[in-house]
Amino acid sequence: MAKRYTRDQVLSRLHVTINKKKPILAVGAGSGLVARCADLAGADLIVVYCTGRARHMGIGTAIIGDPNTITLGMSHEISHVVKETPMIAGIQGTDPTRDMKDLLTQFASYNYSGVINYPSVTHYGEMYAEIREASGRGYSKEKDTLLLARSMGFATVTYAYRQKDAEHFADAVDVIIPHIGWTAGGLSGSKYAEKIPLKEAAERVEEMARVARKVNPEVIVLCHGGPIVGPKETEYIYKHSSAQGFVGGSSTERIPIEKAIMGIVNEFKSVSTNRE
Repeated sequence: MAKRYTRDQVLSRLHVTINKKKPILAVGAGSGLVARCADLAGADLIVVYCTGRARHMGIGTAIIGDPNTITLGMSHEISHVVKETPMIAGIQGTDPTRDMKDLLTQFASYNYSGVINYPSVTHYGEMYAEIREASGRGYSKEKDTLLLARSMGFATVTYAYRQKDAEHFADAVDVIIPHIGWTAGGLSGSKYAEKIPLKEAAERVEEMARVARKVNPEVIVLCHGGPIVGPKETEYIYKHSSAQGFVGGSSTERIPIEKAIMGIVNEFKSVSTNRE
C-alpha cells in the first residue's frame, strides 16, 4: 500500500530533485496500471483525479460525474499498487454536499500525502469563476479548503489558469502549476493547443510563476498543458522559464498508451501466417 508522507517529507523529496538539477515529474494516474508503472519508473508524484478516469474510458480528458466521488472510487485500486511515490488527490473544494474535513480524512485513509485543487471553478473561465465566487462557492472557498488540508498535514497543490489565480492561491500552496490549456496530441488532443507556440507557453508559465513567487517565494512551480506534450517540449520550457518540473495527464497516461497499443496491434497484424 502507498506510504503516507508528511508535508515536510513531500517537500524535502521534491527539493532533493530540484537540487540535483533534475525536473520534478508528477504523473496523472487514472488506473492502477499507470500508477504502478509511474511508481516503479521513479515519478516524483502520482496525481489521482477525475479526468484520469475519463482518459481511461477512451473519451479523452473530461470532467464527468461527481469529481470527489470518482477520485475516491479510484483510490483503493491505486493506493494498493503504489509503494514509494507520494500520492496527491484531486479535491473539488467547493462541493456543497460534503464536509471538507471529513473528505480530507477519507483521503488520508488511502494514504494520500497531498491534495490538488481540481477541478477548480477557475478551470471553466473567468466569467464562471466570478459568478461562483459571488455565490460563496468559488475560489475563496477553494483556498479555505487548501488551508484546511495544510493544517491536517497535507502538501497542497493547485493549477493556475490566470495570473490572478497564481496570486490568489500562492500563499495556500506548496506547488503551483501554470496551466496552458487542454493538452495537444494523440487521438483526442486539443487542436487549439497545437497552435500555441512554445514561446508563448513559456512566457505564460513565467508570468504566473513570477506573480506566485511575489506572494510566496518558496512555492515550487511546475508546468502543464497546451503544447507542452513531451520531454522535448518540457526541455524548451525549462530553458525559457523558471519552471521546476512538469505535470503530465494526457502526456503520461493517454498518449503513450495510445501509441503503445496501436503500435503493438500493427506489429501483430504485420506478421504472415504463410507456411510455404
